[in-house]
Formats: sequence, C-alpha cells, structure tokens
Amino acid sequence: MRFHRANLVTTALACALLLGGCASNGSRIDPLEPLNRGIYRFNDVADKAVLKPVARAYKAVTPVPVRTAVGNFFSNLDDVLVTANDVLQFKFRRAAGDASRVIFNSTFGVAGLFDVASVWGLEKHDEDFGQTLGYWGIGTGAYLVLPLLGPSTLRDTLGLVVDNEGDLVTNIGDVPTRNSGIGLRFTDHRTSLLDTEKILEEAAIDPYLFLRDAYLQRRRSLVYDGNPPPQEFDDDTGEPLP
Repeated sequence: MRFHRANLVTTALACALLLGGCASNGSRIDPLEPLNRGIYRFNDVADKAVLKPVARAYKAVTPVPVRTAVGNFFSNLDDVLVTANDVLQFKFRRAAGDASRVIFNSTFGVAGLFDVASVWGLEKHDEDFGQTLGYWGIGTGAYLVLPLLGPSTLRDTLGLVVDNEGDLVTNIGDVPTRNSGIGLRFTDHRTSLLDTEKILEEAAIDPYLFLRDAYLQRRRSLVYDGNPPPQEFDDDTGEPLP
C-alpha cells in the first residue's frame, strides 16, 4: 500500500470540515477543540504504543554519527522546499543562500550526509508553503490536530498538501524505497523529540493546551521571521486572535 503523507492530511482536513458542526464548543482559535482533543488522544496512544518505542530503539542501536548523518540528509532534502518557498515569498537573497546550502551539502557534504554549509556560515532556515500563505496575508484558520502528524491549522494543512507535491521523498517512484524513506524520516524526527518532550510532561497542566499554544506562537514567529507584530486579543474573551 502506498503510504503518502498527503493522504493523511487530506483525510484529516475532510474530517475536520465534516465534523466541524458537531464540534462547536471550542474557542475562537480552536473551534474544533472536541474533535482535536479526540485526535490528540489517539495520537498519544499511538505514540506511546508504537512511535516512541521505535524511536527509543532507533536511538539505542544507532550510533550518534549515523543519526546525525541521517538527520543531515533529510534536512538537505528539506532545503529544496525551503528554497522554493523563499522564492514564492520574494526573499531572493535568502533563496540564494538556501540554494547554496543544497549545492554545497549535496556535493562537498556527500549527498547531504554532512552539513558543511552550516560550518561555512550558511544558516539553516525553516520555510514551507503554510508560511508562504501567511506571508501573503492568509490567516491561520481553525487549529487542527492531524492524525499522527500532530498540531496544524487549516492554512498549514493546505500548505502540507502543496509541499507534499514537491517532497523529494514522497515522490520517489519505487514504492519500497519511498516507504522506507518516509519511515526513516518519521523515526528520525520522533527521535529528535525524545529529550524535549520532557518539558511538555513536566511543565504542562493541560498538555493539549500547552502544545496548541506553543505551536501557534511558533508558527506566528516563523511567518514573520522571528519578529511578529504585537498580538491582538478578543475584547470579550481575552483570547489571542488568529
């Protein structure tokens, strides 16, 4: 069976739109909160039962240099999408730098296994089509929790679908190779969160709210390249406006 990230995103988006009328007890920034909490609980169970054990096993049996090389490889592939979104946002100087990262890491870095670009002073950036939509004034829309993929918004979910079309991993023609690449990338990402998740466990009274607010704040910061304008709040509820 072909495992395609867009399928998960599209299914989650359709469910959110269909069930939105039944999930109307949320806040203005999270009108689908009952639905989102249900998906969050599903993700939490799946993570504890499968994803976290796999990530721990991967970390235990894979030497640090190998894990670093794997992370660098997927980061280099991601820089291709980063560069494309730089161009879509008319950030041409940054696009030149990010394109240079791809060229240098793909050649001198041995197919991206070594991040020589960072050593040479080319900073790693984080751009995606969700940020591009935000850059051009498209609002976040409703907060969404996607099955397995976690926090998102209506805007970022649409962005995921578009980015998926240019994703070098999910567009590999050979099915076993593609699925292996997706699985390894997912495992690498989950492994990178093993240490930071302790903050969520120790600091959050309500992990769902903590994760939601942290995600929305981070995405807002990314859209404005780390310098967002002052947040506006609803006069009646005191909630931040999307």
